[in-house]
Amino acid sequence: MNLALWIVTGLLAAAYLVGGAFKVITPKEKIAASGSSGRWVEEFSAGGVKAIGTLEVLAAVGLVLPAVLHVAPVLVPSAALGLVLLMLGAAIIRIRRHEPKLVMVDLGYAALAAFVAWGRFGPESFIS
Repeated sequence: MNLALWIVTGLLAAAYLVGGAFKVITPKEKIAASGSSGRWVEEFSAGGVKAIGTLEVLAAVGLVLPAVLHVAPVLVPSAALGLVLLMLGAAIIRIRRHEPKLVMVDLGYAALAAFVAWGRFGPESFIS
């Protein structure tokens, strides 16, 4: 179980680090022009998009760094829980925009983050 949690955590951290950094450094207009999956940015200001990207980068760091450094390990499941909430919000935006395939992607990410939160708050907690 611990190995599965680390694998999912690492994959989530990599995905959110790259995706979040992309949102922080790429202008909103360029994200919207990148394809149908990027048109969600039309619902937010440029600052809002950068804030979402910043939250994703912080969550990616929070998924891994506290456990590796053995400092405030409760931040690992907390970061995962934050990603669950972020992705549920993303799914709501996709539903409003009538993008059902992308809703499923967002819910998939939410499920993976929920698995990490459950595992690290519960059976494979770093807090003993």
